[in-house]
Amino acid sequence: MASAAIGERPPSRAANLLVLLLGTAVFLNYIDRGAIGIAAPVMTRALQLSPEAYGLVFSAFFWVYAPVQLFAGRLCDRFSVYTLMGIGILLWAASTLLTGLAGGFSSLLVLRVLLGVGESISFPGTTKIIARHVPASSRGTANAVVAAGLALGPAVGTLAGGFILASLGWRAIFLVFGTITLLWLAPWRSAVRGLTADELKEAGPPVPVGVLIGRWSLWSMSIVHCLGNYCFYFLLAWLPSFLVKSRGFSITEMTLLATIGYAVQAVCALSYGRFSDWWTRSGRSEAICRRWMMVASQTAAAVAILGLSMAHGAVSIALLLCLAGAASGSLSLNLFAIGQMFSGPRAAGTWMGFQNAIGNASGIFGSILTGFIVQRAGYDSAFVVTAVIAAVGAVWWALAVPRIAPIDLAHT
Repeated sequence: MASAAIGERPPSRAANLLVLLLGTAVFLNYIDRGAIGIAAPVMTRALQLSPEAYGLVFSAFFWVYAPVQLFAGRLCDRFSVYTLMGIGILLWAASTLLTGLAGGFSSLLVLRVLLGVGESISFPGTTKIIARHVPASSRGTANAVVAAGLALGPAVGTLAGGFILASLGWRAIFLVFGTITLLWLAPWRSAVRGLTADELKEAGPPVPVGVLIGRWSLWSMSIVHCLGNYCFYFLLAWLPSFLVKSRGFSITEMTLLATIGYAVQAVCALSYGRFSDWWTRSGRSEAICRRWMMVASQTAAAVAILGLSMAHGAVSIALLLCLAGAASGSLSLNLFAIGQMFSGPRAAGTWMGFQNAIGNASGIFGSILTGFIVQRAGYDSAFVVTAVIAAVGAVWWALAVPRIAPIDLAHT
């Protein structure tokens, strides 16, 4: 973790361990939710799923994942966030494991819904814990650990899942990944026991929901979160099939190409986190740094995704995926860090539950829309539409997100 600024207490060893475990949880989160994308080239044939049917199955995760976060975030501000994290991970690990036994469209649909319920606690809970335990001067690094987990999950999931797919078949992907996620629960329980009474104490009573819902800062962040997630989930869900079916790469080649982009995303996220902490400790505006990192990253995402619609060679595709990864590293870091800046520790769970609920609505309509476009106009058209959405996100960050500063909670 980064060192604290003068006058701030650095995070305790127990708090640092929690942050590392949160990063690991997000790592497992994205391995498990992205497993279906890796399995898709073989699974869709084995279970006779059309592109539209696959789009529905992929989006089913978000049917509950997005709206349930409205309640999950509130629960994090009212009850033990540490216990809620454990229950959520137990449910999503079981759902992942059982997907390996699915027999068709209906069972896949149900298990994706259960996975969404389990994973709904992840980001409200993570945001709540970081806001409670980590000072501003270490916020970038703490969120970078989570952002690196978000990137490494698809990277390792794509690499490991691709090789499992090629050697053992699509069902083994889910059986292996679900079992590994269950093992996370043991160190989490131990880390929570290491927290002191002061560290477990709440900063104050939960902030009324009405105080937050009326803030344009919350709505603007939720909308731009949705725009950014559309691009990220598009690549997570459709890149493997695009590389295999549209560009003619083998399963192994697809695995390596996709992994390169996610690896760059993880490295960039950690670098951005260290840079933003250095910037903040130097006395410069953290808000300005994070806003313009997002404008630049959304612009880069638009360029990369548009380029992929025209690229065919392995080298050009790899370079464009690296650019997309560099852009996504900033997205995954700053969306949550800025939410923590606005909300503070008292309202962090409710704020991020709402922001992430709206932000993940793109997982519902985006997957269905992409399936429709791919089936009728092809993959290239879907990439062009996604590039336009990324460009709109860049403009939104520059003009529509208000001044980034803590909201006034003095009268709540």
